[in-house]
Parts: sequence; C-alpha cells; structure tokens
Amino acid sequence: MGYPARMTAPQKSPMTAEDYVAWAVDRPGRYELVNGVVVAQAAERVAHAAMKGEIFAALRDAVAKCGAPCRVFPDGMAVKVGKTTVYEPDALVYCGPALSPDALLVESPLIVVEVLSPSTERNDQSRELVGYFSLPSVVHHLVVDPDEPILAACGTGRF
Repeated sequence: MGYPARMTAPQKSPMTAEDYVAWAVDRPGRYELVNGVVVAQAAERVAHAAMKGEIFAALRDAVAKCGAPCRVFPDGMAVKVGKTTVYEPDALVYCGPALSPDALLVESPLIVVEVLSPSTERNDQSRELVGYFSLPSVVHHLVVDPDEPILAACGTGRF
C-alpha cells in the first residue's frame, strides 16, 4: 500500500532532515520525511496503539532491570537515517549522552521498533529496515505484528 497521502502544503523539494526538524517543531499530526518529501502518517488502530504501549513498557522494564544506562522512548522521537530521510519508530532504545529536553531527533538509537499496520507494513519491512541499519548504532530492529503473536527481530550481532 505504501505511505499515506503526502503533505499538501508547498514545500522546498527535496527537504533536508534539518529543514524537516525545523518544520516539524510544534506541528500537529504525525509525519516522516522520506527522500525529501514530508509524508503524513495514518491514524492508528487500537491494536496498534496498545501494542506500542506494551512494547514501550517491556523495553523500559528490561532496561531498568539490567541497570543499563539507556533511555526508552515511545513514538514521537525521530531518527535521521539520511540527508533527506527521517523516520519515527514506534519505540526506541538509546544508550548515549543525555539528550536535550527539547531534542526531536535521536541521532544514534541502539534498538528501533516498528509495529506493523496495514498502511505501513511494506515500508516497515523494507525501506525502513535498510534505513535503520545504515546507522552504525543500530543493533536491533524489531518488527511486531499486532494481529499475530510473532516478533521478527533483525540484528547485527553486535549486542
């Protein structure tokens, strides 16, 4: 199916990741930047939102239990994967210096999680997988299907 409808407001083409972050500040709605084009994100089903909450809680509890110096973030944080591409995973784990409270980007996530939805399934399993693993910091990319009790994990073997 691909991404939902593209943004309709005029924009500089292609928009850079830095332009996108400046554009996104305090903007209502959810968006990603894909190859310089701002893409609106579809509304979520209850199953999707519930799964995101469960994943966030499980990751947060696991990080706390092992005492890792890491932070777990729910969706809303952005990850720059190229000069003109910024994704917003459903959850992520970051183990690095403290981020500014005003930060919108997590530059070097360790783990990124995507919950599949009918409108994004193809991209979550292809384009985004390649994008996330282009980052040296990413060790695991988890893909979760809220309609099936299956977790697909891809890793680099560095963790």
